[in-house]
Amino acid sequence: MEAATTPKTITSALKQILGPAGLNEDLAARELMSQDIWAAGVTADFIASPGTIEQLQQTVEACHQHGVALNPRGGGMSYTSSTTPDRPGVGILDLSRLDKIVEINKDDMYVTAQAGVTWKQLYDALKPLGLRTPFWGPLSGLNSTVGGGLSQGNAIFGAGIYGTTADSVTGLTVILADGTRVRTGTGATKVGKPFWRYYGPDLTGLFCGDSGALGFKAEITFRLIPWPEHEDWATFEFATREACAEATAAVARQNLACEVFGFDPALTRVRLKRASLAADTKTLANVVKAQGNLLKGLQEGAKIAMAGRSFMEADSWSLHFVVEGRSKAGVADDMKRLKAACTAAGGKESENSIPKIVRANPFTPPNTILGAEGERWVPVHGIVAISDGPKVWKALEDYFASLSDVFDKYEIQTGFLISTLGTTAYLIEPVFMWPEELLAIHEQTVEPAHLKKLKRFPSNPEATAAVTKARRGVVDIFDSYGAAHFQIGRCYPYSEVLSDASLSLLKAVKATLDPKGNVNPGALGL
Repeated sequence: MEAATTPKTITSALKQILGPAGLNEDLAARELMSQDIWAAGVTADFIASPGTIEQLQQTVEACHQHGVALNPRGGGMSYTSSTTPDRPGVGILDLSRLDKIVEINKDDMYVTAQAGVTWKQLYDALKPLGLRTPFWGPLSGLNSTVGGGLSQGNAIFGAGIYGTTADSVTGLTVILADGTRVRTGTGATKVGKPFWRYYGPDLTGLFCGDSGALGFKAEITFRLIPWPEHEDWATFEFATREACAEATAAVARQNLACEVFGFDPALTRVRLKRASLAADTKTLANVVKAQGNLLKGLQEGAKIAMAGRSFMEADSWSLHFVVEGRSKAGVADDMKRLKAACTAAGGKESENSIPKIVRANPFTPPNTILGAEGERWVPVHGIVAISDGPKVWKALEDYFASLSDVFDKYEIQTGFLISTLGTTAYLIEPVFMWPEELLAIHEQTVEPAHLKKLKRFPSNPEATAAVTKARRGVVDIFDSYGAAHFQIGRCYPYSEVLSDASLSLLKAVKATLDPKGNVNPGALGL
């Protein structure tokens, strides 16, 4: 039990600003909000939950005046201690109540949303209008927020063509450490609309991928595109990692697929073990509905139902693709090129159930933050140059092979998810699953009905220590190839790998924006 250490004067001030619904000092709540799905941090002293931008400004200003640090928190889906306090005397700035979509401008093709809006909420608001953001969310978009996504970085939906969250942003409203409200892009002019990002120096980029260390996102404006009228899906299986890795790079270089994701045999087995794809009638109903044509929808749904779990070999490396476009002929041509690239690398086409289901059910409950039996689960990842992807994947597999005795001893399972970001970036995400007791955040996040079906494991600190060490080794391999990382938080050695000149510049920016060092202290290694 960790007692609060901040002065009562600040909590009294915050109660006046936020009202009874906006300040929580309950111990259990503070402990929960001080965790992410990897670990628990130092318990926060309070949780401040502003409901308006004005309350956000006033909260930040009050904490600044009292010298109290604030860690921003969105959907809580971090696995890099990005939002968890690393020291006493810190408050959690919970942005989940800032959940308004401020403007959908169909004429100028942008949307402005508050930082606590989830990707699912944004999707639901835009889809009936035939619109979307170019990058439109991570798999965790039911919980993950647009503010968290911009602070941390995201992959998957639309990323194969359009890149990550920041690539779709035209401007921001940010609250600085002292409560000053700042806008970026054309929205920063006295009369301007937030339609364009690059007016003078790119101040928007300063707050993208910063793990919330430079300021508090209040509103984000994204550009819009028409929802593509046609799409198609493909799945290929490969007998070797090398073939799968090379096919991934070949498809990325041609800029063909808006979504690219692949699994090694270990992760394939875990996913197939979780449940039959045909078991969830709601999932199939969404596939049918997504086709826009009842006959086609019934045909696609029937294919999935008949395939069940037998459509893929459990010992293969698999790649899954979605191709989209404004014309059926254009999609068909891109798919033809994609299939040729995969076939040339030695791939065998199989039933495309997985990409079809993922597209029709993009934001599912986050039950996959646990293993198939209820094990703890944590990923780690790196983003490398396209040509380095196959080499890095091999280096990581060799590293895991060297740890096989340790993994066997502690019943640690591993797997790999791979993806691409545009034509230049290759994302590799090793995952670990191991028997360990759950944190409060798992109890809160996983659906109760699903949680009841899972095993419960006792405390297993030795296994968790082994996972911690293995993750550190993975990061070292990534960084030897000059990898980038999403959600840097307190996991990746960002400050350590920067050149001296770049680190000095970053520190100077931090000192200017946050002279007391109270904006998510410790994030980015600052």
